[in-house]
Amino acid sequence: MNSSLEIVKGNINTEIKRVNMPFLKMFILGAMAGMFIAGGAAASNVAMHSLANVGIARTVGGLIFGVGLMMIVFIGGELFTGDCLLIFGLMNRKYRIWSVIRVLMTVWFSNFVGAFVVAALVFFSGQWDYSSDLLGAFTIKVALGKSTMSFGAAFSSGIMCNIFVCGAVLMAAAAKDVAGKIPAIVFPILAFVVSGYEHCVANMYYIPAGILAKLDQKYVDAAMENYGITSEQLDSLCWKNFFVDSSIPVTLGNMVGGMLFVGVLLYLVHRRELEKEGE
Repeated sequence: MNSSLEIVKGNINTEIKRVNMPFLKMFILGAMAGMFIAGGAAASNVAMHSLANVGIARTVGGLIFGVGLMMIVFIGGELFTGDCLLIFGLMNRKYRIWSVIRVLMTVWFSNFVGAFVVAALVFFSGQWDYSSDLLGAFTIKVALGKSTMSFGAAFSSGIMCNIFVCGAVLMAAAAKDVAGKIPAIVFPILAFVVSGYEHCVANMYYIPAGILAKLDQKYVDAAMENYGITSEQLDSLCWKNFFVDSSIPVTLGNMVGGMLFVGVLLYLVHRRELEKEGE
């Protein structure tokens, strides 16, 4: 297993290549990552939708959700939350802040494109008809809950989420084989899903999926019947709430969680060795 210092050094080397990556390649990898995370989110909804016990439902969903990050680690992809670890190379003066901004903006947008494509494909696949339209109703319920959080709650939840996600990325880097990387990814991701924390890229599936599900009256009827959702509540499930009320605080929270609570603190632990080596 690689040491903590070796992980940070390896991450910095990877980040140098990332900031110099051509736009098109980065966009494609970002779209792939959005698709992988959305695929895991969609599958976890299927597993959870008919389970009444919240703890059991989130545990089952969390075990499945991690497949998205595994696909990114093993196949390839640029994920916004993981790319918050660009802070390592920035603090080590390997590149400038404008390079970090360019990467994060490109990856965020391409993650959204990939996630939305999956949401649309799932909508047209008819998957949400499962359990007499209950899955479609559950999709609306999940989206509504995520799009109507207060700024403070969404921001704080985003911080907590990316502590676990960046932890999973670094733990996967610590392992030297697939057998070690799988649990390194699964358990931190399971912890954040069970805890109900907010991941901006996962929400790029969950909320647009709910907006699409709202277009089908049978899912709306099932949501009203099974969850007591009202017409007034459904009105708040919209693109404005996704982009402004949800994405802004969750994205900012994810950045603080990954950059400050993981990246900056871990860099400071190894600062002397890293800066001595860079001299």
